[in-house]
Amino acid sequence: MALRTWIVLLICGSAAACAAQPFGVDLDGRPVDRLAPPASRAIVLFFAASDCPISNRYVPEIERLEREFTPAGVHFWSVYPNPEDTPEVVRHHQQQFDIHTDVLLDNQQRMTAMAHATITPEVAILVPAGTALREVYRGRIDDRYLTLGQERPSANRHDLEDALHALLANHPIPPPGGPPIGCSIVPRGEP
Repeated sequence: MALRTWIVLLICGSAAACAAQPFGVDLDGRPVDRLAPPASRAIVLFFAASDCPISNRYVPEIERLEREFTPAGVHFWSVYPNPEDTPEVVRHHQQQFDIHTDVLLDNQQRMTAMAHATITPEVAILVPAGTALREVYRGRIDDRYLTLGQERPSANRHDLEDALHALLANHPIPPPGGPPIGCSIVPRGEP
């Protein structure tokens, strides 16, 4: 069964239920109904916000990981769940921070709810599992941030990278070593 079918069944329960409900939209307002090519091993969702300084500091790390893991069949998305991240704002953000990952505007917060994401930056790794997708990792990217306003010069533990290496080696995926630190995702409908 194709990866797209797994995603559809996980989120909607059937292909028909998802026909009118894409995962989100791209920057041109087109529905995104496919998150990865059929042969993909995993999908990484990077929950980002244009106005979150911690999220912005992780852009180079996500770009580095994308370059490293895309050849192994891992597909990366920058997911913008906050209502203020309009296509114009995100385009400016992409230029300002030299972002090259695929972008999903999660204006209905379907992906946010699916991954139970609450913070930017936070990541989720999804893999095919039978007729659905299974979340195998959700949490922080690394341990660079101890608390808001307190960070290390560099990370000691690379949680997302370690999880991807374990996944690709068919080893147990280590859980995150702590909670993600960043900016709260603004729930849909709130100012």
